[in-house]
Amino acid sequence: MKLWKPSLAFLYKTSARTQSKALKASPPVVLASGFAVLILLGTLALKLPFATVVPITWLQAVFTATSAVTVTGLVVADTGGDFTLFGTSVIAVLIQLGGIGFMTFAILAVSSLGGKISIQQRLLAKEAMNQTSLMNIVKTAKAVLILAVICELVAAIALTLLWWPEMPLLKAFGHGLFYAISAFNNAGFGLSPDSLIPYASNVPINLIISCLFIVGGLGFSVITNMYEGRRWRNFSVYTKSILITTLVINLVSMFVIYGLEHNNPQTLGGLSNVGQWTAAWFQAVTPRTAGFNSVDIGALTDASAVYMLLLMFIGGGSMSTAGGIKLGTFIILMLATYTFIRRREHVTLMERSLSQEAVMKALAVTMVTIAMLFIGIFVLMILNNLPFIDIAFEVLSASATVGLSRGVTDQLTPLSQCIIMLLMFAGRVGPLTLVYFLTTPNKRRIRYPQTTIQVG
Repeated sequence: MKLWKPSLAFLYKTSARTQSKALKASPPVVLASGFAVLILLGTLALKLPFATVVPITWLQAVFTATSAVTVTGLVVADTGGDFTLFGTSVIAVLIQLGGIGFMTFAILAVSSLGGKISIQQRLLAKEAMNQTSLMNIVKTAKAVLILAVICELVAAIALTLLWWPEMPLLKAFGHGLFYAISAFNNAGFGLSPDSLIPYASNVPINLIISCLFIVGGLGFSVITNMYEGRRWRNFSVYTKSILITTLVINLVSMFVIYGLEHNNPQTLGGLSNVGQWTAAWFQAVTPRTAGFNSVDIGALTDASAVYMLLLMFIGGGSMSTAGGIKLGTFIILMLATYTFIRRREHVTLMERSLSQEAVMKALAVTMVTIAMLFIGIFVLMILNNLPFIDIAFEVLSASATVGLSRGVTDQLTPLSQCIIMLLMFAGRVGPLTLVYFLTTPNKRRIRYPQTTIQVG
């Protein structure tokens, strides 16, 4: 007995140390592991016999699960044709969990059961939700969930009423709910192989779906600040800058797409005047990670495709369901460039100065993203005999978690599809990981003499 008690004590201490090490795992590791587990569970669920109409390969299952969890929307199987009601329901759940974030549900679960959230858990949630304070994590999580549920239910009911005349009520509601979840989470999954092309001129459907993914792409912190502030003067500088930039980019993009495509008979040329402007609006706002399309993306002019590459690269707001380098990063880069050209000392926005750390962080995120894009395009050009614009579009769409395609996803080699999956995963998790390491201070006490390097 004397030997047994110390043994139990030793095992207890060993277990405690193991749990302590697990809890001390960095937030990016936990977040990446969480997304990976969701993808694994989704893959297994989609491979069940009753999840598909016809059997699909393991590669198709894991690709679909990865695309859903990363809220991208690239597909190698027909979502509405190859999957049963159970299969599409699994995809919708994966989109919801991947879009809003499993950390939100975890925090709410602990809170609802009366449990206390530790500092380590709050740190993890802070990184996952891109917050600057530990105090409002639970409040923000609740606001995120409430906002998602309200927006999705209202949109689902509206879409049901619009689709009811052409299909049974239950089917119309199923379509409406699926598209509402997919749109709000900027996933881009549709139940038709041609996405929303049949509704290119349908103003109500275009406005509902575009409003959903614009709201989802603004970022929950922006929505929360708007709700709490109520008036423009009470909004934060970040909220004002995101709203203004979003409006400007969307309007400019609409005119650009209309100007480039209104004479193209394969896209806008065959539509009515109202239909052309409706489709131009939709194609202008969808590249910033929504993934839906109401015209054939493969039929767009090369100029329009290149312009969409820019929109996909920019992406949406931080703490949103959107991807890309994020709108805030783009704003900082533009302001830093303007500041240098005007020979000013400090980067300012709305009479507020931005820290050097913010500028360096924006530069780091951009450079890492560019490097990832270059490597992806380079490798896929080696593995596939496809036009450069199609490869570049596919790589940028995957890494920015957009989901738009020029129709070459299922033409890629199996290895190329695996690379696309890695890009989707990196696009969803990578920025979080990078931001975490950039916000972890690693100051050096040694200072070196300054030198100069020629630039430009």
